[in-house]
Amino acid sequence: MPDIHIDAFRAADYRGVVDVILPIQRQEFGIAITEADQPDLADISGFYQTGSGGFWVARSGGGIVGTIGLKDIGAGQAALRKMFVAAPFRGSAHGVAGKLLDALLAHARLQRVTDIYLGTTDKFLAAHRFYEKRGFAEVRKADLPASFPVMAVDSKFYVHRNV
Repeated sequence: MPDIHIDAFRAADYRGVVDVILPIQRQEFGIAITEADQPDLADISGFYQTGSGGFWVARSGGGIVGTIGLKDIGAGQAALRKMFVAAPFRGSAHGVAGKLLDALLAHARLQRVTDIYLGTTDKFLAAHRFYEKRGFAEVRKADLPASFPVMAVDSKFYVHRNV
């Protein structure tokens, strides 16, 4: 099993991040989206790595195999975004998703983030199970904070009370 390392995003990671995210969005999930449609990707450090936010990458063999972002949305709250793991590295055998989420949650605790929200689609059943096992609870869209950035594809929402 390959070694997995979680690191904070650096500018040199940009292409590797895009190369993990876009194929998953486009080929696996059939979302007609481009790099240009995602301005947060064009400025990861400015969008995510400010306030209590952050962005992490999972590395294996020198390449990026996973990503996760935490967007500070104010009032001790944050949004989990851009959680993607390349297909060959998914599942409990590799633990990439868990390691990425652990890094995000540890950072959030240090930053005193109390609530972490995320949006996903009804289609991502494996993701729902993963988040629920990791302490996320479903929340109604109407109960999201006004500052939460709802994406057009989001139809199911979760919150993690990070205390």
